[in-house]
Amino acid sequence: MPSHTLWGGRFDGKSDPDAFALNASLPFDRRLADQDVRGSLAWAAALVEAGVLTRPEGERIAAGLEQIRAEFQAGTFTFAPSDEDIHTAVERRLGEIIGPLAGKLHTGRSRNDQVATDFRLWLLDHSAKIETAIIELQTALLARAETDFGHPLPGYTHLQRAQPVLLSHWWLSHFWPLQRDRQRLHGVRQRTAVLPLGCGALAGTPFPIDRAALAQRLGFRLPAPNSLDAVSDRDFAAEFLFFASLLGVHLSKLAENVILFSSSEFGFLELADAYATGSSLMPQKKNPDVFELARGKAGALIGHLTGLLASLKGLPSAYDKDLQEDKLPVFRAADTLLALLPVLARALHTLTLRPERMRAAIDPAQFATGLADYLVEKGVPFREAHHLVGQAVRLAREQGTTLAQLPLPGYRRVHPAFEADLYRVFDLESNLARYRSEGGTAPEAVRVQLERAKSALQSL
Repeated sequence: MPSHTLWGGRFDGKSDPDAFALNASLPFDRRLADQDVRGSLAWAAALVEAGVLTRPEGERIAAGLEQIRAEFQAGTFTFAPSDEDIHTAVERRLGEIIGPLAGKLHTGRSRNDQVATDFRLWLLDHSAKIETAIIELQTALLARAETDFGHPLPGYTHLQRAQPVLLSHWWLSHFWPLQRDRQRLHGVRQRTAVLPLGCGALAGTPFPIDRAALAQRLGFRLPAPNSLDAVSDRDFAAEFLFFASLLGVHLSKLAENVILFSSSEFGFLELADAYATGSSLMPQKKNPDVFELARGKAGALIGHLTGLLASLKGLPSAYDKDLQEDKLPVFRAADTLLALLPVLARALHTLTLRPERMRAAIDPAQFATGLADYLVEKGVPFREAHHLVGQAVRLAREQGTTLAQLPLPGYRRVHPAFEADLYRVFDLESNLARYRSEGGTAPEAVRVQLERAKSALQSL
């Protein structure tokens, strides 16, 4: 049995070294060092207020903890082979600094409520950094929407050309999912900011700890209302991983579009050299690796979520060691997002636009809906108009021409409501301007949407 474990008094035999290594969480929970010290400082202050520690004792413990925090910040803290986890390491070091008094710090506290508190603090800290990175990407999308304003491109459904839209409208279609992601993250933060500390192992603490004051001291909204639930609740971790997974899906969708639009087949965008790679065999290649990685990492983020949910399923009440598996997926998801988001933002800023390729890809068939609307304005029911325009499309194809070049007699064969003014439907700018309803792709509607997006960016 290593000499500094926090639980060894009941045991006679020594731990199997491999079993101890399997049980130890220090290789990954050392990332909770700052949060563990913060929680311990707050707990020491609460013990003083409850009369469990004298004020001089509390001051000595606090001074020792501050020294430990300084060592972590300076990178001089030395872990011992007996350090099973970050809590053991901090308490062991505190004993080296202040002596046996360190043993009083854990009064009324369990590693169960301690680690749950540390983990929540870590997630609150890092979710703020992730939101900043999301805002950076949203800002890049807004900048593209403003810089690229007025350029049309084919809109797609089922990856088939559908109707023309403004490129700015398309850029903003990726802004709003990120705004919803931020809203979800705010909800996660609200539910994470519930304090487990003071719940002990499962039954609470017998000492007169003011848990509301403790929550306020640590920046939580309120103390957890049930000690059994508090030490086992990992909803916040699962919710964070769902947020991360859905954010990853949104990033993957954006990346897939950029990959397609920068291909030779589309040619709407060109990647900057700084955000592309080449081929080891084919000298002409320019590969969109950054965006492919964004697409690929979405799968890993989804895997982190499903893995944690599988670990949580069917656990009995209170704390179980299965919950040690909660941190790695959250750490990895946060690391992935913090690495990916800033690179994507910078890559978007540096994309080169090829407006002539986008405009050339808009063919007359994409105005077919406009033709149906033209017939509606002539009094033809839309369902009939839809069918008639389909006949015109077939006739143009049979004659080897386009809808814009199909002669008026051909249209008149389809339906007498077609008149000479039908060809105005094929004017691109006029067509776009028709979709001026809120959320539409008309320039005036997109300008309104841009202002709404700027306000939304500041609203949270």
